[in-house]
Amino acid sequence: MNERLLTLREACWILSIHPNTLRRWEKEGKIKVVRTPKGRRRIPESEVKRLMGICEGKEGKKRAAVYARVSSHDQKKDLERQKERLIAYAVEKGYEVVATITDIASGLNENRKGLRKLFKLAEEKKIDVAVVSYKDRLTRFGFKYLESYFKSHGVEIEVVNGDVNRDARKELVEDLIFLVTSFAGRIYGMRSKKRREVVNCVRKALS
Repeated sequence: MNERLLTLREACWILSIHPNTLRRWEKEGKIKVVRTPKGRRRIPESEVKRLMGICEGKEGKKRAAVYARVSSHDQKKDLERQKERLIAYAVEKGYEVVATITDIASGLNENRKGLRKLFKLAEEKKIDVAVVSYKDRLTRFGFKYLESYFKSHGVEIEVVNGDVNRDARKELVEDLIFLVTSFAGRIYGMRSKKRREVVNCVRKALS
């Protein structure tokens, strides 16, 4: 076989999924895996491309970017789950997944690295649809404005589950602290002792 074979780690990195997800997809017949003489998994490059929707000869497919976000680093497992579900959803819909974008930041933060990347893809006409789990994954407020912005570049926002993740109490607390930190920083200065005292008081009140 002349085709390039990827290791499990390489394939998972390209697809932005957890190794357990790929193993499950193998059991479900969603992806073909080659075994080495020692029994190790190797994934044909064509299979990875097929899952990403970029197989040669298939035209007319919508190009999708999936966007997942959590507020804090201790929610990385949730971030992985979001990515897995969004990729699976996009593949089921027949989309060509051209980008998997993530952010670990407050939904109130307008200067997220991943969000800026999503904007750039839209502006450069590289995507047709942006797929998110909930509206609040993209932004806490002003969703309609973002929706209008993306539409102006010919991009649809596809929300899989609805407006707000009802179980995200911890994220709402983090967003409130983000607001307090921002306003206290403007009033007292970002490096001031007073700002730290205000933020710590709010943290204690919410704990």
